[in-house]
Amino acid sequence: MSQEDTSPNSKGLGNSLDWGARGTASATIAAGLVFENISHDYDGVASVRDLSLSISPGEILCLIGHSGCGKTTLMRIAAGVERQSRGKVLINGREIAGDAVFLPPEKRGVGLMFQDYALFPHMSILANVMFGLTGLPKKEAETAALSALGRVGLADYAADFPHALSGGEQQRVALARALVPRPGILLMDEPFSGLDKRLRDNVRDRTLDVIRETRATCIIVTHDPEEAMRMGDRIALMRRGRLVQHGPAAELYNDPVDLFAARFFSEVNQVEGRVTSAGVETPLGVVKSNGAAQNEKVDVCIRPQGICLNKAGLCGVPGRIVSKRFVGEVDLLSIVIDGLDHPLKARVRAGSAWEPGMDVAVDADPKDVLVFSRKESQV
Repeated sequence: MSQEDTSPNSKGLGNSLDWGARGTASATIAAGLVFENISHDYDGVASVRDLSLSISPGEILCLIGHSGCGKTTLMRIAAGVERQSRGKVLINGREIAGDAVFLPPEKRGVGLMFQDYALFPHMSILANVMFGLTGLPKKEAETAALSALGRVGLADYAADFPHALSGGEQQRVALARALVPRPGILLMDEPFSGLDKRLRDNVRDRTLDVIRETRATCIIVTHDPEEAMRMGDRIALMRRGRLVQHGPAAELYNDPVDLFAARFFSEVNQVEGRVTSAGVETPLGVVKSNGAAQNEKVDVCIRPQGICLNKAGLCGVPGRIVSKRFVGEVDLLSIVIDGLDHPLKARVRAGSAWEPGMDVAVDADPKDVLVFSRKESQV
């Protein structure tokens, strides 16, 4: 079930999207987390390769990459569910996993929220949230669990069982269970992937509010670049077990280190070029070389919103519009250009006068042009 307010088994109906009052989540003492030269393999197949990464106390880091890139493995190493083959894990400067040290998961002060929520079907919602509070007297554990459920708007569901809740409500129970022990570090493995888009945006924003209130350090694993940019203070992009780039969203989007990173965060038109004294010569004209060496062959990437159209005969190279698709706020155009094997993709404001069959002049906005060495573009 993913339609939180229309699920036939959900009691809340119109009120089930309501969360608890802001500012009522229990705060924790955030911890810093460091990975030093981490490597891991499954039966000899490398899953993480010599990866180093530091997450500051209270920071929200989004760990992103294609399926199988090693992001979930890295998170499980932090939690102590997996053990690395080489390298160290440190929390607040203390080594908790290394060649001669391995602190068990329950002693790390790390909360883990699984992709499928992993609620116990035979236990009530309250019992699920209390599960990790074994060190507290029953009455105190119950009070803490009810408070956590109240913050996510589900205190009235405490006596119910997971099957009675929608997907979005189960996500909120899993969040309450992960946070109620007040972990210094919270790890979330694709926590919103099972929700439909309309619901996901709401739940994601509310979840972020709760995490900020607790002040916990948080790693969120996702494969959705928009989600990473919306949630993370910084983003760590992985590929084939390695860290490709790490920094704020604007840095990864505006200054990607290679073609893989550029493609991950936006659609691009890719054309070949050669660097001359005037810049990079391409079928679209000359663009800035961005420091590439003269005579070097490069890949030039132009984001669709950076394709500029003029009337035929004006500034730009000749082209012809071959298709137009309306997708809400923008029209998607395909434009053929002499010297290019594939049409260019352009995004223009919806309702524009550009139509298939029109001859146009095509130019590129420099802020949406990226240039990469061909050897860096082998992805």
